[in-house]
Amino acid sequence: MEKTQPHPRRAFTPKCKAEIVELGQRGDRSIGQVAKDFDLTETAMRDWVKQAEAEAGERASLTSAGSAP
Repeated sequence: MEKTQPHPRRAFTPKCKAEIVELGQRGDRSIGQVAKDFDLTETAMRDWVKQAEAEAGERASLTSAGSAP
C-alpha cells in the first residue's frame, strides 16, 4: 500500500482568517460547512472563531498575544 503525503501546512493572512470567520458567524452556513468549503478542519475553524471572539471582547479567554483581556 502506498503512503500518502500529508498536506503541506498552509498559512492564512489575518485578513483571510477574519473573512472566513465572518462567514462562519453569519449563520447562513454552519461552521462545519464553511470549514469544508475552505478545506479546513472543523476544529481549526472553531479555534479561529473562539480567538476572534476573545480578541473582540466577546469571550473571556486569552487573546492571541497570550495575555488576558
